[in-house]
Amino acid sequence: MDRQVTKDRLPRMNWIARISLALAALAIAAPTAAFAGGEREVSRSTTFGGSCPKCELSGRRLSGAHFVAADFREAAMVGSDLRSAQFIASTFISANLSKADLTSAEIVGSNFSGANLSHARLRSAEAHAVVFTGADLSRADLTSIEANAANFSKALLGGAILRSSELTAANFTKADARGADFTSSELNHAQLSGGRFGKASFRSAELNGTVFGDGDFDGADFSSADLQGAIIIGADLSRARGLSQDQLDEACADSRTKAPPGLSVRACHHIPLPRVVVSIPSPPAPPPAPRPPRYLIQVDPTP
Repeated sequence: MDRQVTKDRLPRMNWIARISLALAALAIAAPTAAFAGGEREVSRSTTFGGSCPKCELSGRRLSGAHFVAADFREAAMVGSDLRSAQFIASTFISANLSKADLTSAEIVGSNFSGANLSHARLRSAEAHAVVFTGADLSRADLTSIEANAANFSKALLGGAILRSSELTAANFTKADARGADFTSSELNHAQLSGGRFGKASFRSAELNGTVFGDGDFDGADFSSADLQGAIIIGADLSRARGLSQDQLDEACADSRTKAPPGLSVRACHHIPLPRVVVSIPSPPAPPPAPRPPRYLIQVDPTP
């Protein structure tokens, strides 16, 4: 009877063995297929921290990377792929990110003062309260960027594209934004004092409570812009385009302001100038030290 049972189980055992071998082969082949031809990329998470000044990372594929409390001042990241990357409380002072792709990047409490971001792509990026003081953003694409309370003072923005962007309370004091495109952007309560905005486009932009102090707006286009509550102090708008009397009636100015020919401005009376304060949060605390490793000393055999 034992022999009969053994004979009946043999086909079943052979079938199980064949299935097991097939599954094992698939498990081995799956990783190989993921790399075959370089068409499919294995998901990964790259995190950078600590200090790495003057690091050379140009042309690297760093999409989705995390920079947490990192110091990359004067680092070279020319043309690097930084799409959807996160920059948290990190320093990139004087770093070279020209032609880098930071599309949909998340930048929080980071410092890019004096950085080279010319011809970079920051489309749909989030950069609230980020410092770009003195940075070179000429010809950069910042379409639909969210950069409320960001500091662009003394930045170079010549020919930059900032269409449909959120720039509420942003600081553009003494920025050079000649030829920049702010079409349909929100610049409410922004600071444009002392800036150079010749031939810039503010078409259909929201400029509620925005301060235009001693700025250059030669040839700037304000067609359909909303200037309600705007404060124009010492600005020369005589050669600005697209302005109407209805727009200027919503704003106020001082005696030094020059309106376009045939238009006039009304005087401001005791209107306090908005103050833009940009603060950088403290770097996050370092993670706790790992626990000591556990070793298996002896295994008792099963009786």
